[in-house]
Amino acid sequence: MHEMRLFKTPEELKLMRRAAEITSEAHALAMRRTKPGIFEFELQAVIESYFRHHGGEFPAYTSIVGGGDNATILHYTENRSSLTSGDLVLIDAGCEYHFYAADITRTWPVSGKFEGAGRDAYQAVLEVQEASIADVVVGRPYNELQERCVRRLSQVLIDLNVFKGSVDEIVEKESYKRYYPHNVGHWLGIDVHDVGSYFDQSKAWRKLEPGMVLTIEPGLYFPAHDEAVPPELRGVGIRIEDDIVVTATGGENLTAACPKSIEAIENIIGQGL
Repeated sequence: MHEMRLFKTPEELKLMRRAAEITSEAHALAMRRTKPGIFEFELQAVIESYFRHHGGEFPAYTSIVGGGDNATILHYTENRSSLTSGDLVLIDAGCEYHFYAADITRTWPVSGKFEGAGRDAYQAVLEVQEASIADVVVGRPYNELQERCVRRLSQVLIDLNVFKGSVDEIVEKESYKRYYPHNVGHWLGIDVHDVGSYFDQSKAWRKLEPGMVLTIEPGLYFPAHDEAVPPELRGVGIRIEDDIVVTATGGENLTAACPKSIEAIENIIGQGL
């Protein structure tokens, strides 16, 4: 059964595309409704009500809406705080449509403009995410996605003056895990973390094949109390996540319609007030 669920049929992909479409539109609406002083749970309500109004029966998982330092908590779900100008807000939310899940994370500035070190960090994570999506090709062992992502994020940590030394040293010591503690993605389908082995019958890392669907979601999280981080980065959490189908010609991004470039995000924030 797990093997059957790992490879999606055209009928299943049609449902997943609709789940992705609803979720993309919901995130864009939350961007339009964002303003300083709004509460995290208000944006959660915007997103989840959009799901329901457009056929998404349920949230596929508990929505994460974290502003400022809350975004540095990996599975933050309290969603109680108000959003402050100058902070970034991270929203990880997806709908379930006819039993199939979508899973999108976007990060954007509460004020409507990316600024300073937060802008630099966001652009760097975005470039890592786009490169990681390009890594989704038939025949690539699953573990290579993480290995490539880790090396890119390690270079970002050097560029942001969080670490000194070389990428090789950071990777060997696993120092990056302090600010990037999770994997680059996971299988997606009927469950948001769907079934299917990451290893083949010989216990080697499984190679990507057409019909698999997975998330790509690099991130960096700099807690406000971490004095090893440059002051301008403290309290900044960034994750960018899309849903990718493995095809014979590469990865198809089911959630590409959800804004994520700096320009696209800045053009939409606050426009629905």
